[in-house]
Order: sequence, then structure tokens, then C-alpha cells
Amino acid sequence: MTYYVPVMLNLERRRCVVIGGGTVAERKVSSLIEAGANVIVVGPAATSRLQSEHLAGRIQWIQRGYREGDLAGAYLAYAATDHPEINDAVVREAEAFGIPVNHTGDGSKGSFITPSSVRRGGLVLAVSTSGAGPGASKALTREIDEQYGADYEIYVDFLNFARTTVKDRVQDAGFRAKLYKTLADMNILTSIREGSFRPWSTEELNAWIDLQREE
Repeated sequence: MTYYVPVMLNLERRRCVVIGGGTVAERKVSSLIEAGANVIVVGPAATSRLQSEHLAGRIQWIQRGYREGDLAGAYLAYAATDHPEINDAVVREAEAFGIPVNHTGDGSKGSFITPSSVRRGGLVLAVSTSGAGPGASKALTREIDEQYGADYEIYVDFLNFARTTVKDRVQDAGFRAKLYKTLADMNILTSIREGSFRPWSTEELNAWIDLQREE
């Protein structure tokens, strides 16, 4: 079994090319749009949703079949057609350009696979069986989805706000580390679940930082 290394990619404004316009391509495009990628879809036909995304200006649709050279300048590529020979050709081109590519028909042929995932704001929980059992991945994802609710989204959003403020205000690396540890040790998630949590304002967070500095 192939050993995959989990990676979280920042695709904002990155050129991502999806070859194919069916339902599989649609799923890939949806996640790319959410990530803020510059999405190019190449295919003679496209689902109604992909056409709507194109008309709304959220993706570019090149309405024709795949041609060698379509991946030029791409940061990421997906081979998502119903034709294995075309998907294989896309993978070969991606490898020639050194572009990470996902082969949706046979993940082992590409350089990466996409796991099932649950998103709660900035919190992303991903599950993969390294291609051995997609059904098992989906089942585990459903369990995770039920276990981790909206309280985690509030928690992660608060941590992001707090860490960003601390990073901007505190230059001393040692003191910053102390503040991060203190934030992690606070029972914020419990307070959220109990309904007693109130988001801090910037002024309140700055006052907390000053208080920690005095201790």
C-alpha cells in the first residue's frame, strides 16, 4: 500500500486545471472554489452547476476536449474525465511539468489523492484509507461529522483571532509561546458548549495580553 503524506495546500489565486466536466469534476471544482483557487475546467460538456459557476465568473470553462499543453502554468491538476486514456494522458503531462495531479479513476496513477473531510470553519478533519476503501472513509467521515459540531468552529475562529492578535502585538518569541500555551489550556471549548462563552473584543484581548505580561 502506498504511504501518503497529508498536506494542507493554500490554493488561493493558484491556477488549478480540471480536465473533465462531469459530476466528479464538479465535486473537485466545488472544493477549489471554496479554497479561492483560479479554476479552469476543460471539457466539451459540463454539468449545469459547472455552467452556472462559469456564467457567474467563478470558473473558466474551455468548451472542448483535452489537448496537450492545457496544464501549462497550472499549480494543481485533476484528471476527471470518463475516459481512462485521457486521464492517463493528463497524468503524463502533469508529471512532465512537475505538477501534482489527481487521477480520479485510479488514484494510484496520480501523485495525490483527496481524502474525505469535515470542515468547521478553520478546522478541517480529513480521513483517508490510502485508496483501499472509499466507503470506509465516507463512513468514518460521517461519524466525525456527528461528533464535531458547530462549537468547534466557534472555538477555532476564536483561536485564530487570538493568535493573529498575539502575533501582531508580541515580538518576544518566548512570551508569545507562553500566551499560546495559556490560550490552549483555557477551557474555552467547555464554555462554548455550556453557552457561557462571549467572544472577546480586540480591546479585551489586548488587556489580557498586558495582564499576562505583568504576571
